[in-house]
Amino acid sequence: MRDSGYVSSPVIDLSAEDVLKVMSVDLMCEQSEENREEHHTDLYDGDNCILRRGQTFMMWLDLSRPFDRSKDKLHLELKTGAMPAVAKGTHVIIPLVDELEDDRWEAKIVKQEDEWVQLSVNSAPTAFIGSYRISVVTSDLKAEVTSIHEATEVMYMLFNPWCEDDAVFMNEEAERQEYVLNDVGRIYYGTEQQIGVRTWNFGQFSEGMLDICLFVLEKSGTPDWGNPINIVRVISAMVNSPDDKGVVEGNWSGDYSNGIPPTAWSGSVEILNDYYNLGGGKFPVKYGQCWVFSGVTTTVLRCLGIPTRCVTNFSSAHDTDNSVTTDVYLDEELELIESLNHDSIWNFHVWNDCWMTRPDLPAGMGGWQAVDATPQETSGGTFRCGPASLAAVRSGQVYLPYDGPFVFAEVNSDKIYWQRNMDGTFTQIHNEKHIVGHHISTKAVGSDERHDITHLYKQPEGSEKERITVEMAARYGSMPELYSGPTAEDVTIKVAMVGDGPRMGADSTLSITFTNESSEARTVLLHGQVAVMYYTGVHKATVSRDQMEIEIPPNGANSMPWGLPFKAYQDQLVDQAALMLTLSGRVKQTQQVLATQYTFRLRTPDLVIKPIGEAVVGESMTAEISFDNPLPIMLKAVTLRVEGLGLMSIRKIDVG
Repeated sequence: MRDSGYVSSPVIDLSAEDVLKVMSVDLMCEQSEENREEHHTDLYDGDNCILRRGQTFMMWLDLSRPFDRSKDKLHLELKTGAMPAVAKGTHVIIPLVDELEDDRWEAKIVKQEDEWVQLSVNSAPTAFIGSYRISVVTSDLKAEVTSIHEATEVMYMLFNPWCEDDAVFMNEEAERQEYVLNDVGRIYYGTEQQIGVRTWNFGQFSEGMLDICLFVLEKSGTPDWGNPINIVRVISAMVNSPDDKGVVEGNWSGDYSNGIPPTAWSGSVEILNDYYNLGGGKFPVKYGQCWVFSGVTTTVLRCLGIPTRCVTNFSSAHDTDNSVTTDVYLDEELELIESLNHDSIWNFHVWNDCWMTRPDLPAGMGGWQAVDATPQETSGGTFRCGPASLAAVRSGQVYLPYDGPFVFAEVNSDKIYWQRNMDGTFTQIHNEKHIVGHHISTKAVGSDERHDITHLYKQPEGSEKERITVEMAARYGSMPELYSGPTAEDVTIKVAMVGDGPRMGADSTLSITFTNESSEARTVLLHGQVAVMYYTGVHKATVSRDQMEIEIPPNGANSMPWGLPFKAYQDQLVDQAALMLTLSGRVKQTQQVLATQYTFRLRTPDLVIKPIGEAVVGESMTAEISFDNPLPIMLKAVTLRVEGLGLMSIRKIDVG
C-alpha cells in the first residue's frame, strides 16, 4: 500500500458491471516533493502543483479497486481558460501508453500497489502555460460506462528553460539560475559618467505572485498562452496603464501627491499585490518610471518561466516619428522650434531583454530580445515595444518585427540638426554620430558586478560596420533618403560551399563570389564573422572575425575563399554543428552596401554498418559499426545507440 498520508478507500464490493472509479488524486506537489524539485519550482511559496512544460511529472491515483489492463481504460483530461477547446490546445486529452515519447502529452503506469496507481505524465514543450483543471476518466474496454473524477487541486504549467525543445531553452545553468531563479537584482541609473545602482526585489516566488502574474495575463484577453513571443508582447503592454488599465501608471511630472514617488519603490511585490488586492485590476498603481516598469516586467516574466533581465541604456534616444534618427529642428535664425522638437535623449532608460527562439524571423535572430513596458510610443495601436531581436538591431535589419526602428534609434541613432529655409522646407545642417547608446548595462551572471552588453546592441562605435548598419536602418525609417544613397548598385555577392562542404574537425572553407556588372572596376571593403548557432537559430558565440579589400574587374567577377580554422570553433560547437557566416561591406566607388548571411553545417562522419557473415532466418546476426574520428583528440565515452527489430543495445566505447 502506498505510504502517502492518504487514507485508503474502504473495499467496495463491485459487480462486474461497475466501472473503475477514481477516489482521489495526489499530484505530489508539496514544496519539498520530487515534482517541484525536478521542475525547478520548489522556490515558489506554498504547496501548489507548479510544473514546467516539456518535462515528465509523477502523480498517484487512488482507485476503487486494482487497475486491470484486460478490462479497464483510463486517460487524463486537462482544461485551461474560460472555454477549453481541443483544437486550440486548451483542452488536452492525455492517453495511457506503454512507452512515453518526447514532445507530446502521454501518461504511463510506472507502479501499481493494490488500488494505488502511479502515473508518469509527459507534457508537450509547446503546451499553454497557466492553471489547468485535471480530470481522470475511467471506463471499461467496451466504453459502455464512464466515470469522471475531477481533482480538487489545480496544476500550474510554466515555460521551461531547462527543456531543449521549449522556445525559451537556455543552455547554461548559471544563466538559468540568474535570469529565471534569481529573485533579487540590480538596476542601473544615472548618467554615462556617473552610473548608479539600485537593488530591486523581483520576488517572483513570493506568496500569491504566480496567481497575480497569471491574472495580469488573463486580463489582457490574449488567446495564445503557448508562444513566448506573444506572451512578452502582451506583458509589455499590461505592465503599463494606458489602453488596458495595466499595472503601473507612469508619471514624470515631479508631482506624486496622489500616489507613491517612483523612486520610493524597491521591488515589484508590493506593486503587484496592490494592483491585485486593492483594485482588483481596475486601477493602476501610482506611480512608476522606466526602472519600475522594467522591474515589474522582470518579475512577471521570470515568474512565468521566461529568462529575463533588466537593461539600462545611457544617453538613450526617444524617436517619435519612426525616422530612426534623433531630430532637432531650428528656424532661420538657428533658434529651436519648440513645436517640432519631440525627439529627446534621456540620461538613461531601462527596459528588458528576454531569451527565446524566433522561428518567425530568419535564422540567427533568436536569443536575447528587447522588450520595453515603459509607455512611450504605440506598437500595433497599443503602448508596448518588442520583442525586437538584438541580433537584428545590431545588424540594422530593423524591418523585422517587432519595433526594430524604435529600439535601434534608442541605442544607435544619429542626432540630426535641421534648419528651416525661407520656403518652409528643412535642410540638414549637422550630424552628431556618437551621441546615443553608451554603456548598455545589466547585472552580471552570478555576481553583483555591472556587465556591459553594448556590443550585443551595436557594432563598435565609429567603425565602418556601424556606419553601414546606421544607413541600412535609416532606409526603413520614415525618412529613407536621409543618407545619400549609392550612385549605383551594380555589385552582387554570393556564398557557396566548396566541394561537399565543411567537415567537422577540419579547417573549413566557403567560397565568396563578387560580380561587377558595371564597366568600371569596383573595390569592396568587406567585413565578416562566423558564429556558432543552435539549431533553433539562437546565437551561441562568435568564433571568427576578419576584414579585407576585394578588387572586382569591370564586367567581371572575383571569387575568394573564406577560411575557418578548426581551432577557432573546436571549443564552441553545439548539437547539429550549425554555423552562420555574416558578411557586410561597402563599395568604395558607389557607396553601395552589401550584406548577406549564409548558414551551414559541419559534416559529421558517417557511420558504416557492415554485417559479419550471412544473415540466416531464425539465427542471430552480428554487425560491425565503425566511423572515422575527424578530430585530433581522443573521443571518450562515445555512446552508440543501435535499434532494430528485436534489438536494442547501448554500448559505450573509446574511439582513438
